[in-house]
Amino acid sequence: MYSARVAVRNPTPGSQTSLREANRARLIETLKAHGHLTQVELAGMTGLSPATVSNIVRELTAAGVLQTRYTSRSGRRATEVRLARQAGLVAGVHISARSMRIAVADVGGTVVSEHSVPLGHDHRYDAELDRVALMLADMLDSLDAQPSDLLSVGLGLPSAVDVATGRVATPGVLPGWEGVSVADRLSRRLGTPVRVDAEANLGAIGEARLGASRGVATFAYVRVGETISAGLMLEGAVFRGSGGKAGQLGHVTLDEKGPICVCGSRGCLDAVAGGRALIANFPEDAGVHRVRDVLLRAGRGDTTARRAIADAGRAVGIALAGLVNLLDPSLVVVGGELAAADELLVAPMRHAMARAALPGVEAAPDIVVSRLGGRAELLGAVASAVSALPLQSASAS
Repeated sequence: MYSARVAVRNPTPGSQTSLREANRARLIETLKAHGHLTQVELAGMTGLSPATVSNIVRELTAAGVLQTRYTSRSGRRATEVRLARQAGLVAGVHISARSMRIAVADVGGTVVSEHSVPLGHDHRYDAELDRVALMLADMLDSLDAQPSDLLSVGLGLPSAVDVATGRVATPGVLPGWEGVSVADRLSRRLGTPVRVDAEANLGAIGEARLGASRGVATFAYVRVGETISAGLMLEGAVFRGSGGKAGQLGHVTLDEKGPICVCGSRGCLDAVAGGRALIANFPEDAGVHRVRDVLLRAGRGDTTARRAIADAGRAVGIALAGLVNLLDPSLVVVGGELAAADELLVAPMRHAMARAALPGVEAAPDIVVSRLGGRAELLGAVASAVSALPLQSASAS
């Protein structure tokens, strides 16, 4: 039911057919990036005329490439367009420091199956990639789909990633995964292309597509939890740096005489405000082993837990001020496990950032909590898988 494919033609350059195919390709690529749009939105984003968009949508819907439905926007009836589900399936995988989430979606990005499992603190690539393969096989089977229906996979890791090689870009940060071409290893297990990226980058993509920063061209997604990192969206594109290490906010030095970080430096933000630093506020017999344990205690009014979270927020705000001074984002979105603390974390973060950031004519960027409830990275991984699909377009009529 998911295996229908549409042939790709290679028309003569400069011909009317070539122009039509180029317009179709532009429309399809826009839908791959945004999931679903109205015809009016498609015209605005592609630069094509409303009449051209309407004709292309009608042709590709008849060919089974697109699906349409009527919706209401601002009290007006509109035609919403998305890629057709029968073109195949994609998967998004988010492996964080302490959990794994997997989603299977259609090529329009609509999730049709989703599961999550906890992970041990020092998980290794071979065991977890085997688990990914097994879980995806079970999920596809439950959807009456074949392995061949899986066209692409996006994978997020809790580390900087060189997307050109699919390898962890920073030694020491993710033990058990270093020196491994993760994309190649998982691709061999699944028999399908895999794209690997840092979890915060995927979180930024998820927020831009479906979350609090939709429609915002330049913003920072800050993931605060077991580790701390940032995804940087600059003028609508993720900025990864020359080797994938951009956005490693957790390894900004706050105290040169502070605790040793996993990266080998002293006083990094991760070592001061990350999960291990939060847990260190409690005796070993207190039953606090994960960030979620700290959150549960804070929710019950535990003063130590509430103070630890607030202190973490202040530390992140100080580091964030440097990022704001360098990049001038118009918005900061906070995600990750600790974002569930909401204003207990964000209020001191906002205050510390405002004090340390350069004053300007415009107010400091607003800081908001992710609207995606911990799924930003997973949905970003799905979007990454969709964007990696080879171009599929209908035969010219």
